[in-house]
Amino acid sequence: MSLLSIPRAALVFVVIPCVLFAGPYDGVYKQTANAECSLVGVDGGAVEIREGIFYGVEVECRMTRPVNVIDMDATLYTMQCSGEDQAWTERAMMMKPAEEAGLIMIWDGYAFAYEACVKPE
Repeated sequence: MSLLSIPRAALVFVVIPCVLFAGPYDGVYKQTANAECSLVGVDGGAVEIREGIFYGVEVECRMTRPVNVIDMDATLYTMQCSGEDQAWTERAMMMKPAEEAGLIMIWDGYAFAYEACVKPE
């Protein structure tokens, strides 16, 4: 292997995870039953998870250090959040509901069940 092929090989390993990182929880979810799915990150709208980032109401959290929860179809994340001129880190667990499309998100002391937004055809 030549020295020129080493950087190319390293670049492949850096680019592939970025391209393929569509997580199991990626999607747009309603905050309330009558939420407007096209409005992400505002009251009365939706929240979104895309490529390892949770977009909530005026907050953005990088979902890092995923840990599979034993005997559950759930993942525990370290959430590195920022919003309203503040930054903080918390843990959150995510899982898919057993019977319908959506997301269950659990923070310390809080649990949220979000219905999935359906893409218009």
